[in-house]
Amino acid sequence: MKRTIKIIIIFLIIIIGIIIIDTIQAKVLDSSPFIKITENYNKGIVLKKEKGILVYTYVFQNDQKVTVFKWKKYAPPLDEQLDLNKEGNEMETMSITLNKQKYAVALEDNASVQALLKMLPLELTMQELNGNEKYVYLENTLPTDSQDIGNIQKGDVMLYGNNCLVIFYKSFSTSYRYTKIGHITNLPDLGNEDITITIQK
Repeated sequence: MKRTIKIIIIFLIIIIGIIIIDTIQAKVLDSSPFIKITENYNKGIVLKKEKGILVYTYVFQNDQKVTVFKWKKYAPPLDEQLDLNKEGNEMETMSITLNKQKYAVALEDNASVQALLKMLPLELTMQELNGNEKYVYLENTLPTDSQDIGNIQKGDVMLYGNNCLVIFYKSFSTSYRYTKIGHITNLPDLGNEDITITIQK
C-alpha cells in the first residue's frame, strides 16, 4: 500500500515538474509549449493559437510568437503588424506626442490614414469624454470606412464620423461605429483633463 502511494506521489511530482518546465520555457523564450492543442486562429495578423496547460502562445504571420498566461487578458497588439509591413511594403509611420512623451502609432492601411498623413504635422487640443477617451474635431473631413467595432482596446485611435479623431485610453465595449486609424502600445491613463497633442510623421 505504501509502495503504491509512493509511486503515485513520484508520478505526480514528475507530471507537475514537466508542466512547470514546459510553462517556463514557453513564457521565458516566447516559444511554443510542448504540451499543446493548436487552434487555427486566423484573426488578422494572428496565424494560430497554441493552447498549453497554463499558457497560450499566439503565432503571428511573420513567425513571431507571444506567450501569455491563460488567466491574463491579451489583445494582439498592432506592433507585429508594423513588423510585417517592414518585411513587405514599407508603410508611412505616425507619432503622437503628449506630456513631452512620444508614442508610435501602428497605422491601419486605409484611405482615412492616408488622408490624415497628408494633413500632418498637427497640434490639437483634445477634449475629455466619459472617462475613457479624448476627442477633437478636425478642420478637414476624411474618407471613412466605419465598422461595428464591438470592443475598444486601450490605445486605439479611431475616426468617428468623418472628422472626429478619438484616442481611447481605456478598454470597453461599444455599439458605436468607427473607422480604424491605428493603435498606440503602452498608452498611459490620460486622466480627466483636456490634453494638447502633436501628431507628426
